[in-house]
Amino acid sequence: MARRQKIGIVVSDKMEKSIVVATETRYKHNLYGKIMSKTKRYLVHDPENTCTIGDTVIVEEHPPISAKKRWIFKTVLK
Repeated sequence: MARRQKIGIVVSDKMEKSIVVATETRYKHNLYGKIMSKTKRYLVHDPENTCTIGDTVIVEEHPPISAKKRWIFKTVLK
């Protein structure tokens, strides 16, 4: 089975071998029809500490690495 991938922006890189990536989902409100956005933050494993704040990255689903980390850094988009 293919692993899920998400595109997001790095919002924190202060941890050792970890980053926080925020992804945004846009959806239409059922009743009012307004386009709304929902932001979700993921703890991502970055073994080489290559990412910095503001990078757009692709993250991939992974078996649990720690209590909260279930995603692994794949690549930086330019």
